[in-house]
Amino acid sequence: MDLQLEGKVALVAASSQGLGFALARQLVKEGAQVTICGRDLQTLQAAVAQLQGMAEDRAPAVGGASGLAADVTEPEAAAHLVAHTVERFGCLDILVTNAGGPPAGTFDTTSREMWEHALDLTLMSAVDLIREALPHLRQSNSPAVLTITSVSVKEPLPGLLLSSAIRPAVAGLTKTLASELGPEGIRVNSILPGWTRTERVDELLAYRAEESGATIEEELAKITDGIPLGRIAEPEEFARVGAFLVSPAASYVTGVMLQVDGGSYGGLL
Repeated sequence: MDLQLEGKVALVAASSQGLGFALARQLVKEGAQVTICGRDLQTLQAAVAQLQGMAEDRAPAVGGASGLAADVTEPEAAAHLVAHTVERFGCLDILVTNAGGPPAGTFDTTSREMWEHALDLTLMSAVDLIREALPHLRQSNSPAVLTITSVSVKEPLPGLLLSSAIRPAVAGLTKTLASELGPEGIRVNSILPGWTRTERVDELLAYRAEESGATIEEELAKITDGIPLGRIAEPEEFARVGAFLVSPAASYVTGVMLQVDGGSYGGLL
């Protein structure tokens, strides 16, 4: 299927590694021009170099990559990222909001300061990015917003209090904006990854092993036992779904909270 992403311009937040990078890589592979960001300059530069190498290998070489060091918890970062993207590529068609997950913990181990930081990281970063991007998305002929959340939107995950409490607010934002912006042709969806082989999951497995006294391998086995497909996902499997959702090929899909979880969520809705 042709996703019709050739020449489209995308901004993918928190994307120098992990799921954000996997999606940015898929977009470049499909011919999009992509801005990525991250807090660590060395990691960011390596990621941009990899994406740009992919773009140059394409025929024709339409896609491209640019990077900007940024911390999405800082309100001014959103304005800088959007301005950089438009200056570099001339427009903005696709916005993907994303941020590193809040730290693991329970209610008793979570301070007020942790709550405030998690709100800035998970919710307000999305709000700021969407606000800054909207004037440019309104000028696109195929505008799309994708919020990366988690299956914790559907079902709270043990030991992930902050994620389970705050990510549903991003889902509410997504659904509301799909209704508000739909008349303008701006599609807004959310992708809900389950357990996927990333650095973040390595950290969570280590946390669970420390809390339970089990090994990391044993904790991983507990997780995969509850996944009908019998394994955790590879980042590329997540990325292909995300690329479809932001593409013109999904032109009649909006307001969707789509799980990419191997069937682990057992609810009907």
